[in-house]
Amino acid sequence: MAEFFDDLETRSHAQREEALFSALPAFLAGAARTMPAFAQRLGGIDPAGVTDRAALAKLPVLRKSDIMALQAEHPPFGGLADPATLAGQRVFQSPGPIWVPEDDRREAAHATARAFFAAGIRAGDVVHNTFSHHMTPGGFLLDAGARALGCTVFPAGVGGTDLQVEAAASLKPTTYCGTPDFLKVLLDRAAEMGKDLSSFRKALVTAGALFPSLRAEYLSRGVSVMQCYATAEFGVIAYETAGPEGTPNPGMVVNEHVIVEIVRPGTGDPVPEGEVGEIVVTGFNPAYPLVRLGTGDLSAVLAGPSPCGRTNTRIRGWMGRADQRTKVKGMFVDPAQVAEVTRRHPGIARARLVVTRDGEMDLMTLHVEPKPGQTLDAGAIASALRETTRLGGSVAVAEPGTLPNDGKVISDERDYAK
Repeated sequence: MAEFFDDLETRSHAQREEALFSALPAFLAGAARTMPAFAQRLGGIDPAGVTDRAALAKLPVLRKSDIMALQAEHPPFGGLADPATLAGQRVFQSPGPIWVPEDDRREAAHATARAFFAAGIRAGDVVHNTFSHHMTPGGFLLDAGARALGCTVFPAGVGGTDLQVEAAASLKPTTYCGTPDFLKVLLDRAAEMGKDLSSFRKALVTAGALFPSLRAEYLSRGVSVMQCYATAEFGVIAYETAGPEGTPNPGMVVNEHVIVEIVRPGTGDPVPEGEVGEIVVTGFNPAYPLVRLGTGDLSAVLAGPSPCGRTNTRIRGWMGRADQRTKVKGMFVDPAQVAEVTRRHPGIARARLVVTRDGEMDLMTLHVEPKPGQTLDAGAIASALRETTRLGGSVAVAEPGTLPNDGKVISDERDYAK
């Protein structure tokens, strides 16, 4: 039985670097010819000279805020997408909002398939896919990878817990994929309904933190859960690999279709191995060529190769945010969205969104201070919060002057060590 999805995972470091950086100059030159905004971002740098990491580090880091500004000025893609490649493709919307053309290349599907394979999932497994197939790319991304591996996929989507339990009890899928906490929702609800979901033996999760306590609970219930790190723009960037007894090997292995750098937050300067910094990614999607995109996520490089035999760089996984943009229940919440809530309710003097968890579930509470002489309607503010973030949250009205005046709009108070 094959130990790896493909031979790319076991290339030498030199072979991998040669393959990536020999392809990069032509990729950059092609993007500059067809996309004006891309050419402008190169700032006169000759693509032919970008043949190693030192040269790549001289290019500016592209921020999500940059993309939002470009797309607002030149809708819908801000001059960063090649219209000639979009016929017959899907277009998604990420929080921001940011328009993202689909990457349906074989390489993209195989990148996701590597994560499934590394999690112990094989051809013939039945995958219960609970990611959304509406507006965002998650459902399609995982669907493509599972099918490229040879799995059968049930596109369950989000919500409808009872219906999903009924479907899983009938179809008996071997594999769950979705956010880390929704599997617990399904298992707990199945127990209440008297339904048997013991067919679930493996899971691949992303779009949220897999807390050690939750992974341990799943393992005690017979489900080995691995996680991957993915974004709408690049798909699966890195993934865990299964070790003995279904436990994860340390760190996440970087995928084969991207170049990953760890840079000092707020700069484009790579940090030494082991130092925590922002994950910056370069992809090779000709429809949407993003070079040195700052994800806003923190991580660090782990020394040495993975015990599993895959040879690419390992990162420590998701270690928080370099900015205040925070992922809640698999969706990013941005300070700009909190600002939109306060704009709709002029009586708010100051607002602070606090993210916590209750057991294994994410919770968010918007703490608001009223302006002098103003009375705030917590219910109306909660409705605006839901409309703006697409997530439910509670609202707490604070006494004037009690919220910290520290510039923090979103405070993530979840303990990632538990």
